Amino acid sequence: MNGPVLLIRSRRAVLPDAIRAAAVRVAGGRIASVEAWDAPADGAHVVDAGDDVLMPGLVDTHVHANEPGRTEWEGFATATRAAAAGGVTTVIEMPLNSIPATTSADGLRQKLRAAEARCAVDVGFWGGLVPGNADQIRPLWEAGVFGFKCFLSPSGVDEFGNVGEAELRAAMPVLAEIGAPLLVHAEWPAVLDAVERPVNADPRAYASYLASRPALAETEAIRVMIGLCREFGTRVHIVHLATEEGLPLLRAARAEGLPITAETCPHYLHFAAGEIADGATEFKCAPPIRGEHTRAALWDALASGALDLVASDHSPCPPHMKGRDAGDWFAAWGGIASLQLGLPVVWTGARARGLGPERVAEWMSAAPARLAGLAGRKGAIAAGWDADLVVWDPDATFTVDADALHHRHPVTPYAGGSFSGVVRSTYVRGQRVYHDGRFAPEPAGRTLLRDR
Repeated sequence: MNGPVLLIRSRRAVLPDAIRAAAVRVAGGRIASVEAWDAPADGAHVVDAGDDVLMPGLVDTHVHANEPGRTEWEGFATATRAAAAGGVTTVIEMPLNSIPATTSADGLRQKLRAAEARCAVDVGFWGGLVPGNADQIRPLWEAGVFGFKCFLSPSGVDEFGNVGEAELRAAMPVLAEIGAPLLVHAEWPAVLDAVERPVNADPRAYASYLASRPALAETEAIRVMIGLCREFGTRVHIVHLATEEGLPLLRAARAEGLPITAETCPHYLHFAAGEIADGATEFKCAPPIRGEHTRAALWDALASGALDLVASDHSPCPPHMKGRDAGDWFAAWGGIASLQLGLPVVWTGARARGLGPERVAEWMSAAPARLAGLAGRKGAIAAGWDADLVVWDPDATFTVDADALHHRHPVTPYAGGSFSGVVRSTYVRGQRVYHDGRFAPEPAGRTLLRDR
């Protein structure tokens, strides 16, 4: 492993400065150099990707693997195989819905044991901020989490409580001092609590569920977080933004110089409320999928830079918890399984809007790596960086067969949808972990801890 062992050629390599023909030389798990397309092999094994896109592997910073404790919902083995098949080479796993949640250093240790030797791609971890665990912020940070996640409204699981302004005010000075980002599920509970559900509301009607989680809940939460960000200087990241009304607030905060970023998800970019049938609870998520105008505004915000990145919010559960037979939006578990499909979903929408692969690489590789503090290591094709790469055909099309997906349960709202962008090969630190429907015989992923 001391000398060059791999040379990948592509006519469409997505590099930091341009898309161009290039050859990427890999040695010891890292990118040794980026050279001319016809560079001599010099003993390396050559892979010619032809006209397929060669891009930095995706970094998905919003994934629920649910292990330990709820492995029947997903698990590291199945989640990371789905990631590899989707061109994702690094996953940063959320601190819920595992049992225990990653809200203490001991919880992180249990998570590391559960993930050991089971991951097809690299996996790091967010810590959790919940009521009563302020004393665990520093121990979790020192143990290697990449930042902290909190909910402002109930999370849906008892072991991960939502925090209020008092808990935020206690935690955010500590987070600012250590430089840790705070990822926020931004729905303000007072707004949600004030929504009066009509007595005769049809629980199968998507309109009923949509009305129960109004855009105002998001905007009020964002307004609160901007104020606290201004006061304490803490890095704040708004997860799964689903409303256009929050965008002017974020633009103004960024213009002010506040350290605040935001993401959206493939399902908010692809679906719109008018396309969701009553009872189709496989679409349930929180915040909910809103209208066509919102979908267009989120795309515009990505294109302009007002939104920073796209992450999956892969949140699966056993099929019975989705309650598709009953179709009750209020009883069904809220979460969309999409880890394997993010690249084609986003590429299909981006190409239709005249946006190129370099924009997808920014939203789904470079920007998530920066959020997690992995820039310089993950998220770009550059000398010295990890050789995390994906080769994909931007012109090939396919129809989603849910039974052919690799996450644990074949439930997804994307079933039957047609998309462009087929992943051919995925490399993690120079090892090919996926190729044309087949996986490496042994898991090649590692658990990642923040450099301390």
